[in-house]
Order: sequence, then C-alpha cells, then structure tokens
Amino acid sequence: MNNPKRYTITAALPYANGPLHIGHMAGVYIPADIYVKYLRLRKKDVLFVCGTDEHGAAITLKAKKDGVSPQKIVDAYYGIIDRSFKDFGIDFDIFHRTSTPVHHETAQAFFLKLIEKDTFEVRESEQYFDEEAGQFLADRYITGTCPKCGHDGAYGDQCENCGSTLSPIELIDPKSTLSGTKPVLRKTSHWFLPLNKHEDWLRDWLENGKLNGSQQHDPAAWKRQVIGQCKSWIDGGLQPRAMTRDLDWGVKVPLENADGKVLYVWLDAPIGYISATKAWAEKNGKDWEPYWKGEDIKMVHFLAKDNIVFHCIIFPTLLKEHGEFNLPDNVPANEFLNLEGKKISTSRNWAVWLHEYMEDFPGREDELRYVLNAIAPEFRDSEFTWADYQSRVNNELVAILGNFVNRTLVLTHKFFDGKTPGAQSHLLKEMGRTDGSEEILAVRREMEKTIESYRFREAQSALMSLARFGNKLLTETEPWKLAKESKEKAGAVLNLCLQITANISILGMPFLPFTCGRLIKLLGIEEMDWDRSGNTDLLPEGHAINTPELLFKRVEDEEVAAQLEKLRRDDDQPKNTEHMPQKETVAFDDFMKMDIRTATILEAERVPKTDKLLKLQLDTGLDKRTVVSGIAEYYAPEDLPGKKVSVLMNLAPRKIRGVESQGMILMAEDETGRLSFVQPGDEAPNGSYVK
Repeated sequence: MNNPKRYTITAALPYANGPLHIGHMAGVYIPADIYVKYLRLRKKDVLFVCGTDEHGAAITLKAKKDGVSPQKIVDAYYGIIDRSFKDFGIDFDIFHRTSTPVHHETAQAFFLKLIEKDTFEVRESEQYFDEEAGQFLADRYITGTCPKCGHDGAYGDQCENCGSTLSPIELIDPKSTLSGTKPVLRKTSHWFLPLNKHEDWLRDWLENGKLNGSQQHDPAAWKRQVIGQCKSWIDGGLQPRAMTRDLDWGVKVPLENADGKVLYVWLDAPIGYISATKAWAEKNGKDWEPYWKGEDIKMVHFLAKDNIVFHCIIFPTLLKEHGEFNLPDNVPANEFLNLEGKKISTSRNWAVWLHEYMEDFPGREDELRYVLNAIAPEFRDSEFTWADYQSRVNNELVAILGNFVNRTLVLTHKFFDGKTPGAQSHLLKEMGRTDGSEEILAVRREMEKTIESYRFREAQSALMSLARFGNKLLTETEPWKLAKESKEKAGAVLNLCLQITANISILGMPFLPFTCGRLIKLLGIEEMDWDRSGNTDLLPEGHAINTPELLFKRVEDEEVAAQLEKLRRDDDQPKNTEHMPQKETVAFDDFMKMDIRTATILEAERVPKTDKLLKLQLDTGLDKRTVVSGIAEYYAPEDLPGKKVSVLMNLAPRKIRGVESQGMILMAEDETGRLSFVQPGDEAPNGSYVK
C-alpha cells in the first residue's frame, strides 16, 4: 500500500517463562522499533502493539517444576520483560498480557464467530496421555527424537534444533516431561482447523499478493525466505490442525461439554494483538477497529523465522474465516542470531540476557542496539561475539560518529565561542567543497528506501556514511589551521559540520534514540521531524551550542573478558540436568580459609535500576554489614527481615552498582536455576561457624 492512512505494527509476543536475550532483540524487537520510530518521525498514524504470551504448556510445566501457580510465573516474567523493554527504549504504544480478561473475552468471541461459520471440524483423535500423572499431555509436555534431524530433545510441537514443526505422534521414543514415562494414546475430541481446504487461496495470497481476486500486497516486497518457507509448507500439503488443547491453563473453550479444554496457544496468542489494540483504544478514548479493518491500513508483523508458519498460514486463515479483519501487508521475519559460535540456549544459559547487559553496561543501551542491528539476521543466521561488539563500538561509534560530533563541537567552542558560524557556501566552493546538501539528502533518501524495504542494516550503514563524510571534511580542510588564515573559511566548514550533526540527530533517532536525545540537548535544539532532515539550515547563525561531552566510551578488554567468563561459567553449569556436576577437588586447607557464619537479615531493599539485586543489611554477630545478592527474582525484600542465612564473611569486598558488598549469601540452586537460602536452624546464634 503506497499511502496508508494508518499503520498497525505488531511484534511477536515474548513467552512469559523467561527474560529477554539478544536473539530476541536482534530478530524481532529492534527491527520493529526502528521501523516504528521512523514512521513516527514522519508523523504517521502508527500503533505499535505487543505483550506477553502467557498461556500454553511451557508455562504450566515451569510452574509445576517451581512448585508455584502459572499466574505467579507469568506475573514475575511480565514485570521483568516489560521493564527491560522500557529501559532499552523499545517504544510500544501498549505492552499487554494474554492473561487479562479483555484478552480472554476477545479470544472467546473470535472462536465463537468461527464456530458460527462452521470453520472447524470436530474430530476424535488419539492424544498422548500420562497414566502416572493422570492427564492428557500438551505438545510441550512430550519430548522425543526428531524424525527429521535425529535431535533427541525435540518437543511435541517443534524441534528447536532444526526448526521443524511437528506433531507429538511423529516423535520417536516419546516421553512425558511430567513423569518421564512413555505416554499412551487415548481418544479425545478437539476442534480442528482444516488447513488443507485453504491451500489454493493461501498460495495465491502469498505468491501473487492476491486475496479474493484483488491485489492485497506486493509479493516482491516480502523476503524470499518467508515466501519460500510458506510455499514449502503448502507444497508438502497442509494438514488439519487442532485449535484446542486439554489443559487447565489458558483461554477456556466457551462451549458446553468442553470442560478441561482451552484454545490452542497459536489461536490464542495472535489474537493478543487485537485484544491489546482494544485495551489501548479504551485507555486512550479511541476506536480500535480502524487499526484492524478497512482498506487504508498497512499491517506489518515483526517476528523470527520459527513463527513464520503461524503468522503467514494459520493466523491469516483464521482472520479470513472470521471475515472482518485485514490480513498482514508484510511479515519481514528474520533468521536466528547465534552467540560465540553456538546457538543461543536458554536452558544452558548460553545467552546474553538483556536486563543483565543493562546492569553490566548502564547507560550504554545504544551501543547494543547499534551492534545488534549491524549484525541483524535479516536474510540468514548471523552471530554475536563480544570481540565484534568491542570492535564495532570502539571503531565505529567511538572513532567515527562520536569523534566527528566531538571534534565539531569542540572546534565550534574554541574558535566561535560555542556559536554557530554563518553558512558560506561560496567559500566552500572556493576550497573545492560542496555545500553538503546533496550528500545529506542522498543519505536521507537511501535511508528511506532501505527502512521501507525492511533493510535496517543498510539504513544504519547509510547513517554512518554521513558521519564519515563529516570526518573526511574535517580531516581534509583542517579548520583548526584554517582559522589562523581565514576565520570565515573555518566557519564555513564548521557550519556544514554542525548541520551534518543536526541531521544525524534526526536520521539517527530510530537507531540510536538515547544518543540522539543527548545530541539534541548538546545542540540546544528541539527534536525535529524527519522531513526537516536533508537540509543545511537546521541551525541558524549565532545559535548557541552547549558544552561538548563524549557520546560514547570505549569498551575495554577487561569488560569483554568478564562477559566471556560469565558465558563460560554459565555454560559449565547446565540448568537442564537433573543434578549439577561436582566441581573439581579442593584441598582441605583451602576450604578452611573460608569463614562462613550464621547471620540474620535486618533490612532488605532493591538496588535501583536492577532486576536481580537486593541490598541486605545483616547482623553477623560480629558486626552489621551490607551484602548485595542477586536474589530479587525469587524473594521480595519485604519478606526477608528476620530470616536466618549463611554468609561467607571473608570474601574480599567489591562494589556492585555503587554499593560495597561485604560478603556473599550462600544459596542453593536447583536444576531450573531457582535459588533458595542455605539456612541454619533457629538454635544457631548469629556469628556461629558453619563447618
């Protein structure tokens, strides 16, 4: 659609059973956020929706392992995920939840509409049943060997090793994750979506962009791998797929005689985009329907390749059958991001967690945004390494962009008292230079073309070319020398460099929002719309520039080493084994050097701007001391005063987020990574030795 009246942009709902990692950000959320920030700079009517996917078997499985309710699991991770997005500058209009009443009502109404239209086929089928646990098993409660790649840890709905979508009965040697026993097949009834009846129109829609004979989208604008994956599915023959499950956690099937049945998560979750829109509209006094219905909407789904089939085959089929909703105009799905030569694995903790990055690198969100976009897996899998992160930050953000801006502002203060010198295009021409307008406008046009084609890596590269152009201008004209010969010529060069800087503050906002916000303050200007960019008159003569400050700082070798050590340590301690392996043997004398004593927690509070850290005041029997402990995911600070703990007293003090920690609380960690106190009995007074 060339000139849509409004845009509805969705980002895949993160599953509320764990925090966000860099694979999520590079694959889905940074690209979506770049696109939305660009549209907003162009003053488009855009709605950006997301939320947590809080149903399905994986949630109940984690709840069973942790011995808590599913609601407690999703409440905890919703808070962590929501805070991470906000701290990282991901700019949703609403970040909703699929456990809310408005979502349940919306999903149930959608299902009933499809029932009225005879969309489903009720089928009796055989489903795996765990006789020891006494329940039917959802897909994620079953593991076995993948029939396609031989991986022995495939789930009943998908092999995470090869990415194949599966059904439980395809697994070789299936086992129940609840009891570890081999499940048996029992009969049960479900509502099936007969995808086999939808192959013809799906093919025409995907390959030709046509829906009901009319042109609905431009297939040439879709990524080849997205069309290719969908075509492969259709060519292989689509099969009916159950849209309900036997579970006690989820959106209840709103029909009689459907006790114990919920909507399949891949019917339930995409409707979360619609229910989120409803919640946003109600909160803001708007009408939600124009963002989902009508001919003047452009709808784009951002997601990773493992979700392509659900957003390009199943969800569009459901929307078309419903009859009132638009189908997506594009689904620019990305491939996967790997980490240091391996696939990201949440079970092995082989990941760079977003909230931990922001704890370790406070105020450096844009550095990670920049690197992840530079290596985004737009057309093939890509890889993040800490060495590459360091190189890109130091050699590009610091040495090119940061260096250009700092040189420009410092020279302006040195030679022109921090005031913008006048534009002198004729003097630039005398020096064999252009006035920069064509170069700046060319960058803007290249960025528009690539952003609107979902090629965000190229757009960011074009942005950096503008900083390179400015650096080259400074290096070749040497205004610090020109100022001694002709202050007017030096002023002409610096005026152009300042105009380039102002353009970067606009064009860079989708990519480096925190940095551009600081840059705007340094320039002493208001944020400008995209349409102001491409001009060389953004700063008038005599405009005051604020005191320069560095936009970026170098990533040091020790910072990289610390991150690699964290990965190595976590990889050596697998979280998905029944028992942790024994560590290497230590001498008795080494053990005796540790001074472990009993203590009582007096006070507890969160360490600001962290998700994991609590600041604890302890009575050790010897003194009162402060210990910082990473237990906030498992214990609320108000519940801790009075608890007895064991503390390593003679650990060397160290500062953690500005707080000096004088020891370490001893915690037990189970196979899921959950922490609990190693507690002495009440009869042991504070200061008692632990031997």
